[in-house]
This record gives sequence, structure tokens and C-alpha cells, in this order.
Amino acid sequence: EGNPYTWWVGKANEKHYYWGGSGPGIQKCACGIERNCTDPKYYCNCDADYKQWRKDSGMLSYKEHLPVSQVVVGDLDRPGSEAKVSVGPVRCQGDRNYWNAASFVTSSSYLHFSTFQGETSADISFYFKTSASDGVFLENLGNTDFIKLELKSATEVSFSFDVGNGPVEIVVRSPSPLNDDQWHRVNAERNVKQASLQVDQLPLEVRKAPTEGHTRLELYSQLYVGAAGGQRGFLGCIRSLRMNGVTLDLEERAKVTPGVKPGCSGHCTSYGMYCANGGKCVEKYNGYSCDCSKTAYDGPFCIKDVGAFFEEGMWLRYNFHSPGTSMKDLVSRTLLSSADPEITAPDLSLNKEELSFSFSTTKSPCVLLYVSSYTPDFMAVLVNPSGNLQIRYNLGGTKEPYNIDIDHRNMANGQPHTVNVTRNGRDIVLQLDHYPPTSYSLPATSDIQFNSPKALFLGKVIETGKIDQDIYKYSTPGFTGCLSRVQFNQIAPLKAALRPTNASSHVHIQGELVESNCGASPLTIPPMSAATDPWHLDSASADFPYNGQAIGDGVNRNSAIIGGVIAVVIFTILCTLVFLIRYMFRHKGTYHTNEAKGAESAESADAAIMNNDPNFTETIDESKKEWLI
Repeated sequence: EGNPYTWWVGKANEKHYYWGGSGPGIQKCACGIERNCTDPKYYCNCDADYKQWRKDSGMLSYKEHLPVSQVVVGDLDRPGSEAKVSVGPVRCQGDRNYWNAASFVTSSSYLHFSTFQGETSADISFYFKTSASDGVFLENLGNTDFIKLELKSATEVSFSFDVGNGPVEIVVRSPSPLNDDQWHRVNAERNVKQASLQVDQLPLEVRKAPTEGHTRLELYSQLYVGAAGGQRGFLGCIRSLRMNGVTLDLEERAKVTPGVKPGCSGHCTSYGMYCANGGKCVEKYNGYSCDCSKTAYDGPFCIKDVGAFFEEGMWLRYNFHSPGTSMKDLVSRTLLSSADPEITAPDLSLNKEELSFSFSTTKSPCVLLYVSSYTPDFMAVLVNPSGNLQIRYNLGGTKEPYNIDIDHRNMANGQPHTVNVTRNGRDIVLQLDHYPPTSYSLPATSDIQFNSPKALFLGKVIETGKIDQDIYKYSTPGFTGCLSRVQFNQIAPLKAALRPTNASSHVHIQGELVESNCGASPLTIPPMSAATDPWHLDSASADFPYNGQAIGDGVNRNSAIIGGVIAVVIFTILCTLVFLIRYMFRHKGTYHTNEAKGAESAESADAAIMNNDPNFTETIDESKKEWLI
């Protein structure tokens, strides 16, 4: 009936609300499926809100959503509310030969294997991918007998053989091209009764064997994969080649064969979209990898935030130019507008900037990010004394800096917030969290060149020369909180500081920089209105449970009622205890034993102990527990 406090983030950077033992879209735990949750009103044991620990666990097995990259747990900011989370390893199973592949890079290249033993039956299957219009997949010869599979044209696959009764050919014609550089499956079979050929999900082509004649396929030459004598060889990839149930090791043979490479390039065509946040897909022989070096992210898919915790007074400076760095490299790395590699650092200028980062803090005012220059030009992102965000530009041509004030939300509330700023000439686009982007424009008198950028500061501004008064005031004593995935054009200063890269020489740090993802925020939260945002503390209509300031009056009134009820209950229990004691000791000779309660009704002594032992009674329904006050 609302926005869940807890979710996990999967492969496509999407939020998921189902848990182990459940399935996509169900928004339940395993106990909700089995209808045995601790509190039947809820679909997870942990929603019962009891004082005892409750547990929800199980396997997440929907492959398209895995692996788990992040787990977010909320509803913890109140006394007695705790959570423990553990994520187990990803376990993969399947046929390791499925991606055993080889790339044929020249028309004369081929692989050879021992003679195919398929006298009375042959079952051949494989996948191929090519941009060529024809080529031989495989061929094995005898004196007169042979067996061959080939791509005859861009839309035709042929299966031909001769067992001594004359050549037989089966052709499957596709309505769409097969040389589209996508994987296609071929399955060919032959036995003493018939032969068949199927390509992808196209209709199966079948040819009956003659009732009389030869039935044995007698072959003597080696099996050639990728070419045939006197014919054009195959250009492209073949993988998972199985012949009569045996997978041929194409990769191992390709390692020692000229003109053939192990594995298959082209994985980025099918899977490159998983390299997120500007990561570049890099082809590998047996797969692909994501190059995250030009991003502020890390991890196999460039979705892991790289962030750090800043203590008060700590700061980081990234110098755009350092000794030993050629200006040509600097221009290409930072997207600076100048194209002359011989100019000096003060002559550089920016026509556009792209800035993105996330942060969390509880203190204001502070300076989140500051870009200085060798001129009076600067750019700053601030949190003002009231906790609101401010973007400040000074590019010259105006008496005062141009300010963009975001007044509708308190940003110093300890929650992660994302900031994206893009400037192209006079046009500025700002996106805060997951609200729609907002457009702004520099004044007509303002310059549009950011002249001579010098350094980028995080946490505090330590710069020589004249500094804007507000910047200086907000920068003392400094930022306290978390910054994550900071990226200015193609520079990632935090990542350069925390990961050894070529840009690490540009970084100078004052204090101890501790890596942390406390400023990270999933990029998949849908936009929320202030009325339904559970973290929006300033909304009068927001229902934010267990927040003392939001429902302070209600807490006082409820406390009085609860106190009265407890007093009545205690008085009743005391009276009942007095009556029971008098009743139990009214006869002499009363004795006590340590026999387990319920032993007389238990099936065995072990059962009585299990029933009485608190360790075994955790699963008993709460309504059957006894409490002694």
C-alpha cells in the first residue's frame, strides 16, 4: 500500500522488491508465498516489527536480474529498529562448452580434427555468426562419400552428403539475412531412415532415405572446420560445435592454428549495453569487459560508486595541469575547447562543462565542489545556511556571480542526493535527485568561456588570490559528510585519489581519505512527489513513521495512554500472583520439581525438553507465549 523502505538493485541497475523464495513483481518474501509469516497481516517476517529478531532468506534465481549490486534498507532511524543483511555469492551453472568458440579471420584458415565417426548416424549442431554471404562450415571426405555443411548464400544453409547412392542436399531458406552478425543455430541430423536440417526456429526440412541402397557413411580424411578444398572458407565465428554428442574444443585448436583466433569478437554487439555510466565495452576472446577508466564508477559493469567520507577540515584538490603532462593529453582528457597543444595552462578555456556527483551531509553551510581558475572565473556547488543547494557561476561580464538557488528542499538531511549540471555556452541544465531537469540561462552580459581552469576542490577551498566572500565563509570549517562518483567532464577526482591511475599525480589530499559508499544513491528511484516521499521531512502531509519531530504531539499523547494501560495491567497481574501463591501453599508438603512443563503430554523426554527450551520455542506463535512481569 505504499513505497517500500527496502529493495535491492540488480544487473540493469533497476530496483526490485521481491526476495528469496518469491518471484519478480510479487513484492513478497518466501513466507508471504507460503502464508506462514510471523504476522499474517504482512508478507515478510521482518515486517512484524517484534522485539525478537525475525529472518527472511532464500535464493534469488531470476537470471535476468542478477547479480545483486546493492541492497537498501530503510525504516531504521528509530530506537530498537535494527537490520542485518547478508548477500551470498553468485553461483552459475551450465555447459561450460556453450561458449567454446573460434574466429576465422581469413578465407583460407581452418581447423582440423580426427575423422568424424558417423557411419550410420550423424547429429551435428553449432552456432555461427558472420557478415559474409557464403562459406563452408565443415567438411569430411571419403573415397566418394562426404558430408558437408555450408552457408550457400546470405539466406541459405545447405546440408549435403553422399553415402554411395549419389549426392543428397537439403537447403533451408531464411526470409531474413543470416549474415547479420548475430548468432544463428544450425542442427543437422542423418540416420538410415532420413536426414533433416533446421536453422534457428525455421521449419524443419526433412529428406527420406531410399528404401534400398547404401546406408553407411564411410569417411577417411580429417574433419575440416571453417573451410573445404577448393572452396571459399568461412569468415566469422563458430561456437558450441557438437558432433554426435561430443563438443569439439575449438578454442584449444585455434591457439596453435594460423588465421584462427580462440573465442569470438563481437560480444559487445549483444552485451555492450551492460557497460553503464559511460563505460566502454572491450572485446575479449571469450567474452567482453567494461573499461571504466573514463568514468567515476568501478566494478565489472561500471555501476559501483567510488566515494569517500570527509571529516571536518579535510579537502582534496585536483590540479588540471601538473608537471610532465602534455597539454595535448590534458585537452583530450578534460574536453577543453582549445585545440592547440603548444599553449600554456593559463590559456586553456572551457565552452561547456558536465558535472555529476552525489553527496550526503547533515551540516550547513558548506562547499561541496569548487572549480578555480587563473582568472576571477569560478564555478561552485554550495549548501547555504538554510540547507538549500546553490550553483554559482562567475564567468566575467557581470558585477555579481550568477546563482541558481534550489529552495524547495533541505539537502542537509543526511540522505543521499544526486546533482547533475550541464552547461553548453549560455545554457545550463540542472537535475537534482530524480526530479525533472530544469533549464537556466546565463545573463546576456555574461561571458560564456570558463577561462583558464586551474584546480577542482572537494570539501574545502584552499586557494591563493581573491576568493568570493560567501565561498570563503561557507568553506570554514569545511564539509563533513560523504561525496561519491564525482565527475567533471572526463575527470573523476575521487577515483583518481582512491584508485591508482595515470591521473593520480594530479591529486593532493589534506587529511585521511576513507573510501565509503555512504554518499551513493541508486540511479533507479522513480520521481516522487513531496507528499509521498518518505524522506521529505518538510512536507506537512508526508507520513513519516517513527520520526519524533514529525509526530511529536502524537507521541506525548500516546505515551500517556500507554502508561495508564501498563499500570492497570501490572496491578491486575500482582493481584493474580498473590491469589495463586496463597492457593499453592495452602497445604503443607507442597513440593516443586524441575520437570519440563508439558512433559505429561509430550511424546518423549526429548520432545518435552524441546518444548521447554527457549531455543526451540522461537518459532511458536506469539499468541501462545507466556510473559512474566
